[in-house]
Amino acid sequence: MRRKKQISERKNEQGLVITLVAVFMLFVVGAMAALSIDVVTLYTARSEAQLAADSAALAGARVLANSGMTSASDATLGTNAAPIAIAVATQVAASNQVGGRNLIPGASTCISTGQEICVTINTAATTPAFVGNPQVLVQVQRTDLPTFFARIWGSATITVKASATAEAYNPSPSSPGAPVTPPLPVAPLCVKPWLLPNMDPTMAVNNPANHIFDPVAGTISDYSLLGWTAAPPTTTIRLRTACTTCSATSAPSAPTSPWRYYPGTTDPGASFPAPSASSCTGCAGFSNYQLSIAGCVQTPISCNQTVNIDQTPDGNRNIHTREAVDTLTHATGNGGDSVDTAVSTPPLGSAPFEFLAGSQNPVVLSGALAAEADIMVSDSLVTVPVINVDNVNWPAATSFPGFPSVQIIGFVQLFLSPTGAQVPFNGQIHTQVINLVGCGTGATGTPILGNGASPVAVRLISQ
Repeated sequence: MRRKKQISERKNEQGLVITLVAVFMLFVVGAMAALSIDVVTLYTARSEAQLAADSAALAGARVLANSGMTSASDATLGTNAAPIAIAVATQVAASNQVGGRNLIPGASTCISTGQEICVTINTAATTPAFVGNPQVLVQVQRTDLPTFFARIWGSATITVKASATAEAYNPSPSSPGAPVTPPLPVAPLCVKPWLLPNMDPTMAVNNPANHIFDPVAGTISDYSLLGWTAAPPTTTIRLRTACTTCSATSAPSAPTSPWRYYPGTTDPGASFPAPSASSCTGCAGFSNYQLSIAGCVQTPISCNQTVNIDQTPDGNRNIHTREAVDTLTHATGNGGDSVDTAVSTPPLGSAPFEFLAGSQNPVVLSGALAAEADIMVSDSLVTVPVINVDNVNWPAATSFPGFPSVQIIGFVQLFLSPTGAQVPFNGQIHTQVINLVGCGTGATGTPILGNGASPVAVRLISQ
């Protein structure tokens, strides 16, 4: 009897152990689940903070790129553009949520003072004169991210931090402080198929020093070209075609003229492959050439790349260009975006470029933005290649050098129709120079792909 009783008691004990183990496991699993919720919350907030830092740094660098400072000869533009870039980067960071609420900018924007957003502009890697390739460093943090279950261990809040550095890179060697020797080339997107000879439109046509860029080094030859406007009453020069039939037998045998472009090839598989008409609003019935202007060619076009001149006859090239440009810039009815002359009067002074939304801007038409509001980017901002053709290496007695192949040695960023007006009926386009980006024939290495269509490559260089 006694032995049976002992066996019975042991069975009861085994049942108690199983119960205790089950309760213990339930507690462990519950604790792990609770902890995992806090861990997921932490990692989510960390990702949100990194996204805020990345987007803010890129926005600040974009302001510096579009300000023209990387194409200027001194520090004035950069000094005046810095506060604008910091303000824009701060605003972008503050528009992001981290841990369920927006970051809060403070009167002082430095992490060292306990603020949630800190934006600084670093030029130490280039020159102290604020030229070259400026970098925007953005640091964000939240020190009061609440925990849920970690409170049982005495942690009511946790801290998340993130940082990002974006650079506005212009390969043109500057003086002082050449960024790279030889420079790394850039490869922007949405490049327009207008191949401009390397001729400064502000100088005498036959002057041997009339280059936009040094053909080999890529150095900007004339810094005063920044902000120059090809429009009345400043000048009679317009952006227009150099030839209506650019074939091998009819290519000009005499020196060309400044600001007269040669059309790049736009057929499928060509240098500037046209986007589809369905991806280009208002482009129904356009030719490939017109589509490549009014739409965005997603193929990167690299500095130092060899491209071909389009030999297709087009006696109405300027008129077809006018139709495509007006579609691109939304300038029908003179309602296109414009350059704010109240701060950026041509020729460029000490104030960075600023742009105003036109009445026909799609964002204005949607009601999300008021006409004449400040904007950071515009469809009227375009990138145009500069080719290694000029009146120095092309004497009057010789044929077009290398026709139909030409080499790109730089880019100019232009604002088309800077007053917001339609292109004149003759198709000769008014333009303003916003940036100058040279690489010359000496550029080597893998081209840098920037964030967007600007020839000044805006890119994240660290996180």
